[in-house]
Amino acid sequence: MAITDRQATTLALAHALSAAERGLAVIPLSRTKLPALRSPHREAPGSSNNAAPHDHPEQTAPPCHGECGRPGHGVYDATSDPARIRELFAAAPWATGYGIACGLPPHRLIGVDLDVKSGTDSTSALRELALRHLFTIPPTVVVLTPSGGRHLWLTGPPDVVVPNSASRLAPGIDIRGAGGYLVGPGSRTDQGLYATAPGTAHLVPAPCPPSLLRLLLPPPRAAHPATHPSVGNRGQGLVQFVLSAHEGQRNTRLFWAACRAYENGIGRALRAPLIDAAVHTGLTEAEARATIASAARMTGHRP
Repeated sequence: MAITDRQATTLALAHALSAAERGLAVIPLSRTKLPALRSPHREAPGSSNNAAPHDHPEQTAPPCHGECGRPGHGVYDATSDPARIRELFAAAPWATGYGIACGLPPHRLIGVDLDVKSGTDSTSALRELALRHLFTIPPTVVVLTPSGGRHLWLTGPPDVVVPNSASRLAPGIDIRGAGGYLVGPGSRTDQGLYATAPGTAHLVPAPCPPSLLRLLLPPPRAAHPATHPSVGNRGQGLVQFVLSAHEGQRNTRLFWAACRAYENGIGRALRAPLIDAAVHTGLTEAEARATIASAARMTGHRP
């Protein structure tokens, strides 16, 4: 029997609430796999849909990551609060799926997207990487995509920020990390249904093997004079992570470095060093301050 859009929305909400019970933060998605709620700032000059952090050199106002209190900020809306999830789905009755935000505690999810488009054999590519770098993918949640691909769910350590990447690891292997999201099982899209692979629904996301984790991180840059030894080694690593950002990564890296800093109790001490690092990468001071303020709010701290 065909599933109507209303039934698909009801099922997507049920699956999203179930994911939230496991500590996963979610947002409603449309059939196109994009966030179902459009940005409330889309009509403003220099604004854009904040489905994911992007850099806009022409932007004259600091980007809003949800400070306005309205929905429509993409992954920044992600939550595990059942009441808030219901509110988001009520505001998007056309949603037929849900996205799971990566990088957030407690799981700090890392998604390994094994694509089969364009004739790539991503499974073999991952197998070759595992043999070459001596790691094994442990039993974990696996989600089957409508195109025949797979999403492997792994978790990262609290002091590491894994960036998003597309085919950097190997052709056909995309990584969903900080600032990204995975289409959740039970979602219906224009391509079809996402479903948990048999025998994996009861599993918890497994820790990412250390050898694979090293491959997912960008190579470190040489130390820059604008370092702040007073914040200690833990904080210095976050500052260096921001300093190594390339165009297109700057807001994402700053936001998630600030989240980690606040979670580790060094948010206030690291605020100035992170702003300096962000300005060094090309962000304006106003953009950096707004992004760090968003991170403070998301982690339950005052900016």
